[in-house]
Amino acid sequence: MTDPRRLVPRTDALLADPRLAAATRALGGALVKQAVVEAQQRARSGQIPPDAVADAAVAGLPVTATSLRAVINATGVVVHTNLGRAPLSEAARAAVIAAAGCTDVEFDLASGQRARRGRATIAALADAVPRAGAVHVVNNNAAALLLCGLVLAAGREIVVSRGELVEIGDGFRIPELLAASGATLREVGTTNRVHLRDYAEAIGEATGFVLKVHPSNFRVTGFTREVGVAELATLGPPVVVDIGSGLLRPHPLLPDEPDAATTLAQGASLVTASGDKLLGGPQAGLLFGDSEIVERLRRHPAARAMRVDKLTLAALEATVRGPEPPVAAMLTADVERLRERVWALVKRLDVAEVHDTVSAIGGGGAPGVELPSVAVSLPSHYAEALRRGTRPVVGRVERGRCLLDLRTVHPDEDEELLNAVLACT
Repeated sequence: MTDPRRLVPRTDALLADPRLAAATRALGGALVKQAVVEAQQRARSGQIPPDAVADAAVAGLPVTATSLRAVINATGVVVHTNLGRAPLSEAARAAVIAAAGCTDVEFDLASGQRARRGRATIAALADAVPRAGAVHVVNNNAAALLLCGLVLAAGREIVVSRGELVEIGDGFRIPELLAASGATLREVGTTNRVHLRDYAEAIGEATGFVLKVHPSNFRVTGFTREVGVAELATLGPPVVVDIGSGLLRPHPLLPDEPDAATTLAQGASLVTASGDKLLGGPQAGLLFGDSEIVERLRRHPAARAMRVDKLTLAALEATVRGPEPPVAAMLTADVERLRERVWALVKRLDVAEVHDTVSAIGGGGAPGVELPSVAVSLPSHYAEALRRGTRPVVGRVERGRCLLDLRTVHPDEDEELLNAVLACT
């Protein structure tokens, strides 16, 4: 009797299938061959018949050539670091696609000569923060701070409050980052209280700059005191302020979150911020401030190692100049509209309930700020099943229930969310 395994189609025959040939052109040979081999193995082990191998290989193809999975963020955390922080706007996504080929990123089409890299993005940021004498962009906010240390304080001192020597995530700490620049940290004050005189007494000929770091991922309350930017600006040395989460202007829902425009108006020499948090753009480190200092930063050899690519520049410009990004829409989402969306989903799900909850800003921004929200409540075992789905959905588990908070789910994703839940039942 013929061994049925001998009936499994050969690899070359399968790769000639028009569907798999088209996939090879789109995804590359390695990924398609992997799907073919896995389907053949399933047939050899008796899981599928030999004549189903081609169909199984097609079904096993990835959507794209990357292993990154697009997920629905139903956690209620607006800027979720583990999910890539800020989702880009449609305008920013379109800009990335347009910039993926050859672009004029460093080329002047009118003169045919080389031009300054990212000039349009720099101009957009300068327009958004007119108080900035100049603007520069690096690959993240940590890089912005490191560049400040390298240029302004290598072999010198950075005066900083002890209460602002924070850990910024994944074990990285501001003092260690700055020490890597060759600067020495001159710590002043105590963990909970610092006075202007503490800074004044620490400043000397070795001072490179005074640093103020916004504690964006925690709050210290009670018997506390800090020194404001306006007071620090009277001391003489440059004042560098890390505002963290990337607001360019004040936001009515976040009165305690510093912004670039206000901080510069208070007398900061230089402001650093993130592009992928409350600004709602791609990962980037933003530097606003004194034109002479920014130019020194831009011309330092390390700036080359920290520069951003054309895709980031395109997305950042589209975020600043374009329509409201998703993060801004999530912050201002109407609770009653969220409730309507939840009810519409719950009516179609036998196991779901409406649950009033609170969302968080996340991403190391606005600690303690709670945003009233509404979630679809499911039995807790749905959390894992939804994460493992064809279109993964990431919720959160509270008190034995899986909550899908719609504040962080775009309305266009509601139907996908529903189908994901139904697939788990």
